[in-house]
Amino acid sequence: MAVREPASLPEDAAARQRMRAEAPPPHYWRRWTGDAATMPAAATPPADPPPPAPAAAASTGGEAPRDSNAESPFRILIVEDDRTQALFAQSVLHGAGMKAEVQMQPDGVIDAIGRFDPDLILMDLHMPGLDGMRLTTLIRQQPEFQLLPIVFLTGDPDPERQFEVLESGADDFLTKPIRPRHLIAAVSNRIQRSRAQQRQPSPQASAVLRSHPETGLATRGWLLQQVDEALRAGASGGLFFIEIASALGLRERYGYAAFERLMAQAGMCLARIDATAPLARLNDNSFLALARGLDESALESHAQRLRAGLAEHGFAVREDEQVQLRSAVGYTALSLGFEDAGSALEATERSALQARLHSEGVAAYVPPSDTEAQERLALLEGQLELAYQPIVAVAGNEQAQYQVLLRLRRPDGTLLSAGQVVPAAEASGRIADLDQQVMEHALDMIAQRGAEGRPLRLFVSQSPRTLAREAFADWLLQTIAQRGIDGTSVVIDLRLGDALIHSVTLGEFCRRLMAAGVQFCLSQFEPGTEADALLNQLPLGYVRMAARFAGAHADATLRDQLRGVIDQAHRLGLQVIGQQIEDPQAAAAMWMGGIDYIQGNLVSSVGSELDFDFQNAVL
Repeated sequence: MAVREPASLPEDAAARQRMRAEAPPPHYWRRWTGDAATMPAAATPPADPPPPAPAAAASTGGEAPRDSNAESPFRILIVEDDRTQALFAQSVLHGAGMKAEVQMQPDGVIDAIGRFDPDLILMDLHMPGLDGMRLTTLIRQQPEFQLLPIVFLTGDPDPERQFEVLESGADDFLTKPIRPRHLIAAVSNRIQRSRAQQRQPSPQASAVLRSHPETGLATRGWLLQQVDEALRAGASGGLFFIEIASALGLRERYGYAAFERLMAQAGMCLARIDATAPLARLNDNSFLALARGLDESALESHAQRLRAGLAEHGFAVREDEQVQLRSAVGYTALSLGFEDAGSALEATERSALQARLHSEGVAAYVPPSDTEAQERLALLEGQLELAYQPIVAVAGNEQAQYQVLLRLRRPDGTLLSAGQVVPAAEASGRIADLDQQVMEHALDMIAQRGAEGRPLRLFVSQSPRTLAREAFADWLLQTIAQRGIDGTSVVIDLRLGDALIHSVTLGEFCRRLMAAGVQFCLSQFEPGTEADALLNQLPLGYVRMAARFAGAHADATLRDQLRGVIDQAHRLGLQVIGQQIEDPQAAAAMWMGGIDYIQGNLVSSVGSELDFDFQNAVL
């Protein structure tokens, strides 16, 4: 059914109509990578390079492993988005006989470290998309990079900012403009000390990998190893997942550096509650603790102690301000027969989700009964079927695009929806396999239609547990390249509830896939402090409103909320989708609010065919 344009528009509605994009601006998501569209990922050496280094380190890319000899040339990775300054620093260091490689895009730094194996990172503080402090925190979260020297280059003379730089995990900072001799001396001295430490391991060297150098907390990798060992040994005790509430709101209010200091304080507070139970920070607002040997009858009281310890403590965020932290604590007994640390962690995280729903904020993991487990596995027996629903541009666009909806046909012919299948797959540990099957079907369809000269864009939902797996990201990037698929044809749906919990993990996945052009949609969106913050923190292209906004035509308050979200999204360069639109009144309200796309039975019901006529659709 067509929705006709009103004869006249109020002034604000007319303005929204002008703001509405006919199609997503080309490469609009590149705002997250700054000058990626015009600058190469890595700079080339200056026109007149210094004499070649020894053969063991003669190349800057795809090279053999570095000679561990202390006399081998120093290797510096320069992370700088300003080409002129990057090449200046590279030229100075080359002239001093060092090897220097430039990385202009923050999202490629982790890969560059693994490939180039630098002695030191020279990091710019201010970069588009992912600033230097944030990037440093991500680097320090990798156990193998915890002792890698990081030196900041900053033109900010503010002493407080310099303190924040060191708090983020950097070793030193140099103030721009910097003299060549000063740069060479600072870099050389720092690398010499680092290599000396490597040649003379201390008695504490065995503990280095288990402890974060800044916080003293356990590293995630080491703690999960301990969980594996405890499970293999049949040890008693429990695993505790502590999730700090309102993390995004805190970060938005106080800033990233203050938020990181707050989380560091929270971690140390939790560690003091039970010094015998190693504790690691899992992501931006979650911690994991292993209480090995603790009597299982005491697990609940221990979880309550952890939560109360945070709630009763006043954490300084500013000189004149303190906050108290709310949390949800989920726990599980080690004796429940988990196969490995991953399955135990998943169960504990699931219990934390339950804890969020309880007034006391604490919940235990309750394994499914044998009957329930069998029922869940039986539920997954059948043939995967995909259904599609068109997503139509209000202002007109011939681009064929659909949301992919999961269906499962059971042997008896019963058709199950995603709402029935996904929870069963998550509970049985088969969600990653299911997600990959759905994505593979979607990529096959995109490749087939592309070969026929009929380009297609598909919105595909995936679980955060799947997206957290590096192997899945590798597979997806490889498959897109092998099949010659335009990455912009793939839009991965991220549910708001999942994104709020897994914001760091999802952010890392998104930035990695951006290199292939893959786009992202935050679905089931509800405005709020934390949700609004996600719009700035994740590299999104689309926002899909929660279903309740389809009733905006009958609710003035809801209509105002809708317009507020749309205006905010448009200021950020995002496209907004209204879903479950069933009647012309709902479509008209969406149109007046400035929505970009409409999805629902008014346009077309869900079907198994990709045959909607986008060219002649009128809304």
